[in-house]
Amino acid sequence: MSYQLELRHLNYFLALAKELHFRKAAEKLFISQPGLSRQIKEMEDNLGVKLFDRHNREVKLTHTGLYLKEALTKHLKSLDTILNHAKLLENGMQGRLDFGYVGSAMQHIIPDLLLTLTKNHPNIIFSLKEMDNTKQIEGLLSQDIDIGFVRMDRIPRGLEIKPVLKEPFCLVLPKNHPIDASNFKNLTQLKDAHFILFDPKYSSSYYEKVMTIFDDSGFSPIVSHNTIHAGSIYKLVENNFGVSIVPKSLIVENNANLKFIELHKIRQKTILSVIWNKENRNPILKNILEVIHNKNTK
Repeated sequence: MSYQLELRHLNYFLALAKELHFRKAAEKLFISQPGLSRQIKEMEDNLGVKLFDRHNREVKLTHTGLYLKEALTKHLKSLDTILNHAKLLENGMQGRLDFGYVGSAMQHIIPDLLLTLTKNHPNIIFSLKEMDNTKQIEGLLSQDIDIGFVRMDRIPRGLEIKPVLKEPFCLVLPKNHPIDASNFKNLTQLKDAHFILFDPKYSSSYYEKVMTIFDDSGFSPIVSHNTIHAGSIYKLVENNFGVSIVPKSLIVENNANLKFIELHKIRQKTILSVIWNKENRNPILKNILEVIHNKNTK
């Protein structure tokens, strides 16, 4: 069974069902009274039912009309909700955004972004997953994640990248180490030390940049441990298994067993970048990229 009905027919019917007066209903709908009569007759003919009893100037709902009024009032509210939700999705006001990130992005960058976004768009759901650079690239290309935060210089075709934080490296030492900020001169003082570094599989470009620091210092480091988590590095350092080099954003202030020395005299800086798939149509992505752009231009 097919009905040639449009949303306007339902709205006209509900207006008349509420007013039970053609002139008043027509005025509220901003159409003529004869026009309203035609629309109601059209609806009755299409459905093959009688919705109103008309006696002289009195208009009453039939039994069928009363049922339809109650049912449509209930379900059109749901339709309204659905349509409004669609508009919110289109405008990036509701929905879901999946993040991938390297650990250091969680120190300040991502929390700041989430605070700004949830303040303006409280109905957005965020999914956060710590991933190495390679996994993020794979996730972005397959659109399993919407946005990533990486430490890398080259990206595959189809992705876009934008630097969000350029920062120095820091030396990480156990609290009882004889070197501190007052007597540190350069890394050659640590040429015989064991180094605990981020695994090259986690970010090969980041690892290579750290290696150039040692190249410039004139020695090859003794790398005793590789790990993918800053927490593991710190636990090994504080237990005197070695020393490390990390981005400044990974400094922890509340660990009395560690000390950090900023390597401000070296040429190397590490860059944290936001990365995304330019074919991604998630409207929330546009919003977060605007937030990132605004923060970087302040």
